[in-house]
Amino acid sequence: MGRLFGTDGVRGVANVDLTAELALGLAESAVEVLTEHRAPGAGRPVVVVGRDTRPSGEFLEAAVVAGLASRGADVVRVGVVPTPAVAHIVAATGADLGVMLSASHNPMPDNGIKLFAAGGHKLPDEVEDAIEARLAASPRRRPIGAAVGRVRDEPGYIAKVVDGYVDHLLSTLPARLDGLKVVVDCAQGAASTLAPRVLRAAGADVVALHADGDGERINEGSGATHLDSLRAAVLEHGADVGIAHDGDADRCLAVDAAGEIVDGDQIMAVCALAMAERGELTSRRLVVTVMSNLGLHHAMREAGIEVLATPVGDRYVLAEMRRHGIALGGEQSGHVMFLRHATTGDGLLTALALLGRMRETGQPLGELTKAMTKLPQVMVNVRGVDRARVSRSAGLADAVREAETELGDEGRVLLRPSGTEPLVRVMVEAPTDAQARAIAVRLAEAVERELAISV
Repeated sequence: MGRLFGTDGVRGVANVDLTAELALGLAESAVEVLTEHRAPGAGRPVVVVGRDTRPSGEFLEAAVVAGLASRGADVVRVGVVPTPAVAHIVAATGADLGVMLSASHNPMPDNGIKLFAAGGHKLPDEVEDAIEARLAASPRRRPIGAAVGRVRDEPGYIAKVVDGYVDHLLSTLPARLDGLKVVVDCAQGAASTLAPRVLRAAGADVVALHADGDGERINEGSGATHLDSLRAAVLEHGADVGIAHDGDADRCLAVDAAGEIVDGDQIMAVCALAMAERGELTSRRLVVTVMSNLGLHHAMREAGIEVLATPVGDRYVLAEMRRHGIALGGEQSGHVMFLRHATTGDGLLTALALLGRMRETGQPLGELTKAMTKLPQVMVNVRGVDRARVSRSAGLADAVREAETELGDEGRVLLRPSGTEPLVRVMVEAPTDAQARAIAVRLAEAVERELAISV
């Protein structure tokens, strides 16, 4: 059996890969691992549990809450909220653990379990490994009587902690958004209520799109992975900008007034330059993943900002940021982290930073993004292959070397197995789109040939 935890928690088809039994077991194991070193008399651990709008989140939430309480943890059930809201509430209330039920940008049949340690930080690999090991071990004696956990979900308290998250977001604004017309695509997910609320409180004129909170349609033709409807709405409403979140609102992508897509790399370029101007970009460094466009590296080099690259996954970006005390980092996909204000990627926070920069400078988004020139980048997903052999195939290594020789210093090639899906991603950057596509197709064929699964 492979590792249960992927790059962003445990994820799979709800009721097939991710069952109620697994959710219950993970919750029990997490409480045991994360509380086994608590000092005597420390009291019962407190766990914050949230979810997105997927129908399966209801039964998975019930299983998680049962597992937590059965192991003696008190549970604060906050309902449908963005993933970063759970992380913030854990940190703000001093809770011992946070659990978010979401498969982020994945389609509705999928769901996932994300865990946050005390302080609202994602768990390191070794703690996830310990939880997996405990899950496979013999069950321990459960507490009884007054030692079992209690569940707290009274509306007044939940509203208070969620309001605290909203107030925190608004406190980060570099400039109010009065006079800015914004279309926000909530992907029928966890941002459906909070994103329009936050933007209106910041002063924006807001058009809410895919904001019914219909979990059966989460991410379906909407949100950060499907931007066509947002582009059309921005043009239809004559908006200054469009903002797109994914199912759990830890991502933010944008669309400028002309309908052009602004990805995470461009957002980071705008925010890095803004923070450097204000003296907020610690050590003038930015952390990205190996997937970030070379154009971002070039723009930052010209601005005297050093770029550090990590493997794909916001957990690795965050680890590097924390290791070096770096204030800003993120992924091309729209996970952007501002460590001065949050412990994880926060799509709502990112939107406020980007929109605030527009108001601060008086420049439209299309003008701000000119700070970075993107190289043509082509991505091909190759399914039905043995992704575990990517780094061991001599034939594939030869194909990559040939492509790199052709590109020289004017482009690059990256092959990597997905951490959340059964496929291999082929990414090529080149001076022209035609060259990038030709090389990507050639490498995808090499992946299919060299990594074919034997029957």
